[in-house]
Amino acid sequence: MQLESIKLVLTDCDGVLTDGGVYYGESGEVLKKFNIRDGMGVERLRKLGGIQTGIITGEISPSLVKRAEKLQISELHVGIKDKERVLSEILEKYGLQPYQVAYIGDDVNDLVVLPFVGVFFCPADALDQVKKVASRVLSMKGGEGCFREMAELILQAQGIY
Repeated sequence: MQLESIKLVLTDCDGVLTDGGVYYGESGEVLKKFNIRDGMGVERLRKLGGIQTGIITGEISPSLVKRAEKLQISELHVGIKDKERVLSEILEKYGLQPYQVAYIGDDVNDLVVLPFVGVFFCPADALDQVKKVASRVLSMKGGEGCFREMAELILQAQGIY
């Protein structure tokens, strides 16, 4: 893994930043639970490492939009069905090569990003098909600090701790 070269970290939302659960009411999504430690991971990447973060998700979630705003996430893409197109555009926008990008995902729809990233992480509770191709399977589950675990691995590899 080339963690020392990472300049951008992208993530899926459900199953990574959340445990995959969502509370629905009669008007739609009501609540999603995010882990505060993951938020600190976003902040540490940005402030200590100068590493940008982004979210690419197929869901359209008002809760996620609020969370991304609070965390000052630079790239938020919701309702995306073509993750590879969006990722390609992000690489071009920042002038990055795939080896400079890390991604964390938990489900088969995340696997389309593999040609566009240098490192692919997944939470401990990701699907088996995802674990088989991941650069690293994290010890933490989705929604329970897996993003923070990944962030610390990247910062440590870059000599920032």
